[in-house]
Amino acid sequence: MWESLTAPRTFEAPRVANDGTGLRAIPPPRTITWIGHATLLVQVDGLSVLTDPNWSERAGPTSFIGSRRLNAPGLAFEALPRVDVVTISHDHYDHLDLPTVKRLAAAHDPLFVVPLGLKAWFADNGMSRVVELDWWQEHEYRGVRFVCVPAQHFSQRSLWDSNRRLWASWAVLGRERRFYHGGDTGYSESFKEIGRRFGPFDVAALPIGAYLPPEIMKWVHTTPEQAVQAFVDLDARTMLGMHWGTFDLADEPLDEPPARMLADISRRGIDPARAWVLKLGETRQW
Repeated sequence: MWESLTAPRTFEAPRVANDGTGLRAIPPPRTITWIGHATLLVQVDGLSVLTDPNWSERAGPTSFIGSRRLNAPGLAFEALPRVDVVTISHDHYDHLDLPTVKRLAAAHDPLFVVPLGLKAWFADNGMSRVVELDWWQEHEYRGVRFVCVPAQHFSQRSLWDSNRRLWASWAVLGRERRFYHGGDTGYSESFKEIGRRFGPFDVAALPIGAYLPPEIMKWVHTTPEQAVQAFVDLDARTMLGMHWGTFDLADEPLDEPPARMLADISRRGIDPARAWVLKLGETRQW
């Protein structure tokens, strides 16, 4: 969504100190770390994968336009392990941050795995190690399959490029673990199809914030309750709530999304141990 130009509210999200030491072990451990918003470091089968990376102070086209970061990233950029693959869900500024991806390309030279239309954008910005996929297409890298799967959203970085690039979510399929990253999406029947084709997932990271006002948001963002339904549809063992507490993008109270997510987990009688609300910088084994 377009980021607010008004002054953001303040919010201090829970966080834990993480200097990245454990993440840089050889061979890499099998972990998931929440860095903020939709940015996760996922380590699987010896690969370190970053999702929708954003280390900038603002989600916007310049350093002074766009939503200001409310909380510092949970892991310093310099503390990252060697990054092998970066997945991008779509081109909105909070999910595709140019300074961050250029910095990653220079420091780590990862493979960028992106939806249709974004390879040219990366090339225009000096990055060529890019694989571009349509929905249901996949690319295998060092034994891990990256599958581009549907999302209900839109794309736009300016007034002149609306929906010229595809938006997506990602299934990351390792030898023993399966991970789903929802990117940014409204609720649709696609979750059931993704679950049928690629489930059961071990962890499904789903967006739980930016849902008010519903007149604007309901088509492109899930409420926490819809995210829980998507978790069920995906046939996932564990739900990880993301896309909250980092940028002020909508009207709901900034601390509300995880509380509503956990309340719906309880209402449905799902074991609360299957619902993760990570602190910034928190790492969990999966």
